[in-house]
Amino acid sequence: MTHHNRNYLFPLFFIGVMFFTIGFALGINSYLVPLLESALRISSGESYLVIAATFSSFLIFGYPASMLIARIGYKKTMAVSFLIFALGFYLFIPSADSGSLGLFLVASFLCGMGNTFLQATVNPYITILGPVESAARRISIMGICNKLAWPVAPMFLAAVIGKEIGEVRLPDIKLPFLWIIGIFLLLGVAVLLAPLPEVKAVGEDEESQADCPYAAQKRSIWQFPHLLLGCVALFLYVGVETLALATTVDYATSLGLPDPQRYALYPSVGLVVGYLCGILFIPRWLKQETALKICSWLAVVGSLLIVLTPPAVSIWFVAVIALACSLMWPALWPLAMADLGRFTKKGSSLLVIAIVGGAVIPTLFGLLKDAAGMQNAYWICVPCYLYILYYALVGYKKR
Repeated sequence: MTHHNRNYLFPLFFIGVMFFTIGFALGINSYLVPLLESALRISSGESYLVIAATFSSFLIFGYPASMLIARIGYKKTMAVSFLIFALGFYLFIPSADSGSLGLFLVASFLCGMGNTFLQATVNPYITILGPVESAARRISIMGICNKLAWPVAPMFLAAVIGKEIGEVRLPDIKLPFLWIIGIFLLLGVAVLLAPLPEVKAVGEDEESQADCPYAAQKRSIWQFPHLLLGCVALFLYVGVETLALATTVDYATSLGLPDPQRYALYPSVGLVVGYLCGILFIPRWLKQETALKICSWLAVVGSLLIVLTPPAVSIWFVAVIALACSLMWPALWPLAMADLGRFTKKGSSLLVIAIVGGAVIPTLFGLLKDAAGMQNAYWICVPCYLYILYYALVGYKKR
């Protein structure tokens, strides 16, 4: 590990702010989905396209993001991502005026592009900022910053608009988005001025390649089976975690439960509890791969309880699968990025591309909901978590 700065505290704090903004930007979707459904009178499948538009950017811009990082470094790429975010948020204003679903999708896609560039920098950055065996612990700290921001976004929009979601009209969202644009532009400037060190993984430099013999004999990124299987696991994980975080308000609404927006909070609480366990137990008492096994089993059981228990009870098990998701992301990144050496940036860009799972799985969920009802749509989680369990038991060891 080559570091210009042994003191991680300030970079950790600053990257924590970055993770918060990622969560905030994604959390806006959980407010927009039910709003667009009622305001534009569209189906669930169509409204979930907003989430698909956000996440499809990862497929298109994951690799270009790694090329930009290689050219201008982590810090400047972070600043570029905030500029793209601001453009995306600005586009929500004419979208609200015109009431056009197409324009909303373009705005969501641009926000997703900003998110892609930011995720492509902060995830590998935090993974290689310190020892790799404690990476899951650092990512857990970042996860708390990220997941606390998901419910903050709909609560912020509701507070600034000052109306119940059923009474909100599309033009009402213009004022909060102007606030958000200003904040994101300020963050972009702050990143440029922040003293963040540029970091490199073991074996990434020509002179340190001998430190990573496994990667030294490889010619292509496609020769790392543990990385490729990890990309599939991450693809499925992001999809089901997005369901855990973004569907509870919709589920509560479909069940006719009072005050449905408060249900957005419980999955985030589940995730934060899991992250706290990661911070306390990894790596001293719990290995990253063991944490992944425990969480995978919990997720499989939790998914089955969602679909097999009475609806008013089953909504609480969404928080259980959110708790199970907590240590999957922190464990999957370091396990999949282990021993990549000079392929580290390319490997992390493949993992970022895998985040497109957040577009595919929720879209399938929306279609299943229209066809078979919301509770049955959660069946999609079971095979996804079974594959992640396979990766936790066998897949990450494939060399």
